[in-house]
This record gives sequence, structure tokens and C-alpha cells, in this order.
Amino acid sequence: MTSRNSFKGTRMNFKVQNEPTEGKGTKPIREASSVLEVLTLMIVHICKKILFFDTNLKIALYLGTLFLLSLIADVLTFPKSYFSRSDNILNQYFVKIGWFWTLFLTVPYVLLTSYTTCCGKRRLIFSAHLIRLFVATFFWYMWTTLFNYIETNYGRCNMKQISDKSTCLKNGHFWNGFDISGHSFLLIYSSLVMIEEARAINGWEGIKDYIRDEKYSRSIDDRSASVNPLKNINTEELEILKVSYENFTPYVRGFLIAITLLQMLWDVMLVSTILYYHIMVEKFISGVIAILTWFITYRVWYTIPNVLPNLPGEGIFKYNKEKPIAAAYINRKKMSTTNGKHFMGMPINKSQEVPETSKEESR
Repeated sequence: MTSRNSFKGTRMNFKVQNEPTEGKGTKPIREASSVLEVLTLMIVHICKKILFFDTNLKIALYLGTLFLLSLIADVLTFPKSYFSRSDNILNQYFVKIGWFWTLFLTVPYVLLTSYTTCCGKRRLIFSAHLIRLFVATFFWYMWTTLFNYIETNYGRCNMKQISDKSTCLKNGHFWNGFDISGHSFLLIYSSLVMIEEARAINGWEGIKDYIRDEKYSRSIDDRSASVNPLKNINTEELEILKVSYENFTPYVRGFLIAITLLQMLWDVMLVSTILYYHIMVEKFISGVIAILTWFITYRVWYTIPNVLPNLPGEGIFKYNKEKPIAAAYINRKKMSTTNGKHFMGMPINKSQEVPETSKEESR
């Protein structure tokens, strides 16, 4: 017969399932957003939709408009409007100094985003990012100077006795030359450069989550495998990233909104140029040159591995990895077939985010 004491000893060999375990802390979650921040993010989302409209389709629209609408404008006479006047405010104070406005917005934007993603490494900021704007400025100056040279040296005055353009115009005569449209080149090239530089905003909001998760992992000395892109940066770089991200993000959003407005203005002024200035050949050639210059730099040169400069948004960590086109299409298709509501591409009801495997298990 088993004694009572031995029975107690036997029970003590088993662990009670309901015993409290040692607390290890909980992973921090994203802080609640203010109303102002939500409104700002809505505006930023709209700006991204406008700027990152399919670039290939946008280029096709540029070329098609330069050819067809310019051809129509050469044959038909469009009614005069405020935009047909060369002294209109938008032309005088924006288009004629268009490259100044381009740099006025893109230089600080690139500085702020690259300082953050490069964790304050100044040499990398200049050699990998700011130099792109120097390259763009060089091509802008080179092409516009060449356009002016061709018109000046290969044209002629309607008065045969005068061979100099400035003298011809000063005396009230007409200079007949091949005037490749510098305005069309500027408006298209500037738009494409701003669109490419603005891509640093893609994935920007996720950096905040990466910082929070990485600081938590280091605080508990978590040595498990991590997919956080910040896992390889040191503590000093992480702190610089945290401070610069918090300080610069409002300005980055503001510059993105301003870049979007300027790019929209450039499209409006391009239509004005097509309708009222230059002939079709002059505008079409300048547009082709602008697109080829953009393609060679942003789609060929900057994509070569280990060759500077880098693409916008590339720093000492990867935060804006774009999804393949096929995968993105499938995700959009799945999202469109769900019954739940979405806001700015994200499900409103968190229950919709439950994976299918967990749903099957619950069944």
C-alpha cells in the first residue's frame, strides 16, 4: 500500500501547466499617429501616386504628345491664351529658371534622405548621391548650350547682309535657325530627374519600425537570426539613424509635396510649349534627347553594381526593396478580390491580415 507521503512525492515530479513563467518583456509596437500625421501621410500617398505613375507609360505619353499634338499645332492655329504669351508669370519666373527650381527642391531632399540612409557618412552622401545632381546639371548645361550653338551658327538672318544673330535681332529682323526646344528638354528632363530622386521616399515610413525593432532586439541581446536590414550597422550608426530620421522626416515629406507640385507644373507648361512654341521637329528631338539622357544615367549607369553613384534610396542598409512587377500584380489582384476595406493599400481590419494557414488551422 502506497503511503501518503510517497504519493505527495510523486506529484511533485510533475510541473503544473498553469504556473506563471518568468516575464521576458513584450516587443514594442508602433506609437499612435496624430491626426496631423495621418493627414500628412494621406497627402504624401497621393503625391506618390502622381509621381510614380508608370514611368514607361509617361514617357510614351511625352513622345506621343510631342509628335501628334505638335503636328496638329503646326497645321492648326490654336486660340491665343495667357499661356501663349512669353511674358506670363509661370514662364518668366519658373520655366526660364527651371533648373534652379529643380535643384532648389532636389538638393535638400537628397541631402536629407541620403544623410539618414547613409547614417551621416558624408563621403558616401556626396559620392553616392549628391553627385547624381551634378551629373544631371552637367547634361542640362551641355545640351542647352549645344542647342543654342546650333541655332546661332547654323541659322541665317532674313537680311543677307547680316550674319550675326544678336545683330539681326537687334535691328528688328528675323533669325531663321534650327531652334531645338530648350524648354521641352528642360521640362521633360527635369520631371524625370525629380521622379527618380523622389523614389527615396518608397519604404521611408518603414524605417521607423526597423529602428524600433532593432533597438528592442539589442536591448534584450537577441542573437537569433533576423531579417531586419539594420542588423549589420553598429550602435553609433543606429543612433545617428534614429535622430536624423525623427528630425528630417517632416522636411522630407514637405519637399516631396513640393516636388510633386513642381512636376505637375512642368507638365502643364510642356503642353503650353507644345501648343504655342517651336515646330514639331524641334520639340520632338529635344524630348528624345531628354529621355535618352535620363535612361542612360538612371536606368543604365546608376544600376551598375559597385559603380558610383548609386540609385536614390541606397545607403548602408536596404529599406526600399521594390517588389517584382509580377508579384506586385498578384498582390494587387488578391487585395482587390478580398471583401475587406483598404486604406492607402493597407487593410483596415487587422483580421484580414491573418495568413491562410492559420485560418485552416482554426477550422
